[in-house]
Amino acid sequence: MDKKLLRLLGSEEYIPSNVPELLSQMGMKPNQQQVLQSLLKSLEKQGKIVRTKGNRYIVAKEADLVPGVIQITRGGRGFVQPDEAGISEIGISESNTGTAMHGDRVLVRLDVRPGQQDKIGSVVKVLERRRSQFVGTLQRSKQFLHVTPDDPRLPGAIYVSEPRDVGRKPNVGDKVVVEITQWDSKQTAPEGEIIEVLGPPDEEGVDMLSVLRHYDLPLHFPKNVLHEASTIAKSRPDNQPSAQECAGRVDCRSHNVITIDPDDAKDFDDAICLQKQGDQWLLWVHIADVSHYVMPGSALDIEARKRGNSTYLVDRVIPMLPEALSNELCSLKPNVDRLTKCVEFVLSKDGHVVSSKFYAAVIRSKRRFTYKEAFAAIQVPPNNETEQMLHDAHAMAQKVRHLRFKNGSLDLDFPENKIRLDEHGKVLRIERIENDVSHQLIEEYMLLANEAVAGRLMGLDRPSVYRVHESPKEKRLNDYREDVLSHRVPCGNLTHRPEVQKLLSRLDDLPIGPALKIGFLRSMMRARYAVEPLGHYGLAKTKYTHFTSPIRRYADLVVHRSLFDKVELQVGIAKQIADHISTTEKNSSDAERDSKEVKLYAYLKAQLVSKKPQPYVALVTDVRNFGFFVDVPDLGLSGGVPLSAIQDDFYVFDPATRQITGRHTRKVISVGDNLVVQIYKVDTIKKQVDFMPVPQRGKPTRSNDSERQDRRGPSSRDPKRPSAAPRKPGHGHKRAQQKKKKR
Repeated sequence: MDKKLLRLLGSEEYIPSNVPELLSQMGMKPNQQQVLQSLLKSLEKQGKIVRTKGNRYIVAKEADLVPGVIQITRGGRGFVQPDEAGISEIGISESNTGTAMHGDRVLVRLDVRPGQQDKIGSVVKVLERRRSQFVGTLQRSKQFLHVTPDDPRLPGAIYVSEPRDVGRKPNVGDKVVVEITQWDSKQTAPEGEIIEVLGPPDEEGVDMLSVLRHYDLPLHFPKNVLHEASTIAKSRPDNQPSAQECAGRVDCRSHNVITIDPDDAKDFDDAICLQKQGDQWLLWVHIADVSHYVMPGSALDIEARKRGNSTYLVDRVIPMLPEALSNELCSLKPNVDRLTKCVEFVLSKDGHVVSSKFYAAVIRSKRRFTYKEAFAAIQVPPNNETEQMLHDAHAMAQKVRHLRFKNGSLDLDFPENKIRLDEHGKVLRIERIENDVSHQLIEEYMLLANEAVAGRLMGLDRPSVYRVHESPKEKRLNDYREDVLSHRVPCGNLTHRPEVQKLLSRLDDLPIGPALKIGFLRSMMRARYAVEPLGHYGLAKTKYTHFTSPIRRYADLVVHRSLFDKVELQVGIAKQIADHISTTEKNSSDAERDSKEVKLYAYLKAQLVSKKPQPYVALVTDVRNFGFFVDVPDLGLSGGVPLSAIQDDFYVFDPATRQITGRHTRKVISVGDNLVVQIYKVDTIKKQVDFMPVPQRGKPTRSNDSERQDRRGPSSRDPKRPSAAPRKPGHGHKRAQQKKKKR
């Protein structure tokens, strides 16, 4: 009936009508008025129709109204991704976001102007709140109590009454959970009530509890989910599938199958084997058969879909599936039988895919390598058959990798930081994780499997979920190109992929290269899930999905079912899943980032208190009239250096060259410089870190003087605080060093 109603409202003959008139036009009986009103209310909530003056209804699109989900930057600007596929992102200025909050579904009125390229608009209605509970710091003004949210994208203050029945009495400065109860206008502050007191921010455990509450991450599985997982596990007392479960599968237990994962990983969801066959090679990519144990509609499936993915915080994992499955029965541990879904490839000697086939299998992994162990083994002659296979797999992976870049894939790798904590949850050390050949070995084979599965699904024309990464907007690329040229770095037309590859290669050899590379990443779209196979820009693949991590991503579980199950997924349900897991992925990504930041902030504040700040090498990424911004690789943080923090001279900003110069020393600081800095200020409420240069003799290490040209700085959506380098497109949510592995 909803389709019939939408057709009526969208017809050329339709005149805006009220409920009684629509009842007649729909051919409905008077006693069906409540049914019609319920339908109208539902469509209005979805943003498909709008109620105008006189309670008359029209199609939203006819009034240039578009429903979608809004993302708000830390600077206050909004970006709405429309519900309807194919409509580009809509920009919302800070003054036009209304009472919308990050993640809300909103209705936007387009601001249509002649010759306008980018879509802009204003929020006219909040259709659905993504959430109403937030974490913040309790504060008191002269007359009122208020909570300052931890998330700078939220309103500056939420007024609250004296809390009651919340377990413990809150003190000013405590972290609390507040629920917004009323917010009618952007001109007035929202009102709310405190529903939970977390405790003082420096109390052990409160920092991570704040992250968990803020991102609504569950600490426990529901009892029925745990019971279902336990029942499945207990029915296999030796923690292996039965002979009946293995029957009918391709038996690969005699193969030299291995896994390669981080040293602290417990959920091994992929394994490989490579064998020479004449002039060609046979490659088996085995993926944990989670779909064998998690049935559609089961308690496990409903909870996994709700979570969307595992979340890897700095001190813990919030898994998508209970440990009885994720770390045990599904995990491809060595020396036990495990069920898999396999993609078997025939590869040419130079790395081309000759053919591929897909089937259910059973394996028995011969060895579990950590990345460090695999890297070490590749550097020396092999000692046994397994290590020989590892060497062969490495050599073939490098050939596959060479072909991938030859076909247009972009090299966007950045090293990752792994934070190690002590028993009290404080930063013990920060490890730098490089994308070395052991990571690349697994990464290339996972990419092959993801691409092959996407091609197979497209060939079968089965509804599913694809991993998509759309091309950057031409305007952003052109703005970025002007940025690059201002530094006298040669740069062609970036809408042509070969020119992008040339530029990225060129940047690898320039002092200013890392700063400009970060700018390119900011110009790109964010990877997401969709029912349309739109391809992957960063990987230069027209066919791509996520197949290789079903233990930790619901998308992969859906893809397994689409490929192997007889019952087809409905397109409408697939779209709901794609939209939902795109949201949960972003939520987990933000939570992972924040969990690192709260630990780093405490670590840096401790340096200030001890008055023993550590020196860090920093890269200047932008220069403004109030100071400059730096990226600190050893911390994985970006921050500002205010002019007031520079103590060796009085510095003057030159807007023409976008650089600052010491009035007496004539020392020049501009984009691309490498400076040694130390912590200067930490603002945990605004989530901002300021650094100051460490006093030293001589000039900073810098790019040559010919590069000192006018520049606007990397295209940051928040002019007050450029963010750290974004995640590489296509990555999922495993530990930092596993990001490269499973795009």
